[in-house]
Amino acid sequence: MIYVNGFQFLPDSSSGHDMVIALLEHPDLVSASRLFCAIPERKFSSSVEAKCVYLFQREYATVNPALVEIVGTDEATTCVGMVIRNCRTGMTCVAHLDSPDVVVVGLFQMMSLVSDRDDDDLLDVHIVGAFEDSDPHEESEEGYSLPLCIKIVEKLAESRYKFEIKNFQVLKHNTRQDSEGIAYPIFHGLAVETSSGSVIPASFDASTRGPDDIIRRIRLSASFEDPRRAGRLLDTYETHTDRFVITPFSWSGRLVNFARIMRYRSDPEILFSTSTSPYAEGSDYVKNQKRGWEYLIRHPNWKQVFPSKLARVFERVENTSWVMISET
Repeated sequence: MIYVNGFQFLPDSSSGHDMVIALLEHPDLVSASRLFCAIPERKFSSSVEAKCVYLFQREYATVNPALVEIVGTDEATTCVGMVIRNCRTGMTCVAHLDSPDVVVVGLFQMMSLVSDRDDDDLLDVHIVGAFEDSDPHEESEEGYSLPLCIKIVEKLAESRYKFEIKNFQVLKHNTRQDSEGIAYPIFHGLAVETSSGSVIPASFDASTRGPDDIIRRIRLSASFEDPRRAGRLLDTYETHTDRFVITPFSWSGRLVNFARIMRYRSDPEILFSTSTSPYAEGSDYVKNQKRGWEYLIRHPNWKQVFPSKLARVFERVENTSWVMISET
């Protein structure tokens, strides 16, 4: 069930498309969007003294406010950063949703530690990202952003849980245009201050996108070849231990060969052949693609990275950085 400003959201139509339009036009959410846009984007770097958990595309994590101060994600264009927070317990889950295919199971994964099935808690939800790469008033679901938003809203509405949408910063509320009429996201990321539940626009530099950023980026690519990961979000963070655990995964020779081919392509070729929104990507997008490909070329056998098929385990040191303690 969906709530807005304490009242159950009861649209005239049960169509996912129509519900998205109704939420975009809801006066309370229009007001919330204006307030969100007025918040200066916070830029996180290693100099920020905060216990942070960062999430890459298709990852999710549930954090305990007693252990984590900030949880967030960025690099979203047609993706969505989604927050579900239990105000009674403070338990907060953030996911970086990149496809309608991961919404059904992904929502179940997100809820597993946020709320018990017997709870009647009203759960705060913030949805940020997915700029307008198609016209949401057209019935044809072209583009990437709109189908994702439709799937999210449909599943929230169908759920027995009570979801209070606090912010619906997507599509027209998250779109700007340049002088040539090319659309871009206003915001690429968000951060949650876990003690208060405050959600703010955010970006993270390379020093805060960790730990094990290259391996986690490669895991996303490898997951598309692994039927066991189909339709699922990627789990890396252990809520109760405040550790990152990257379990073993394999990559194919096909992925390595792809890396060998792509390393010689020009930056524009890489951008337009690998991104769903090439005009909207961050300045380090191509650089990060190349970093992953170079790593695959240097490590064509995944067993080099996961000897004895052991997980890579990271713990905090001095509160703000991570170190691999062992392989278990």
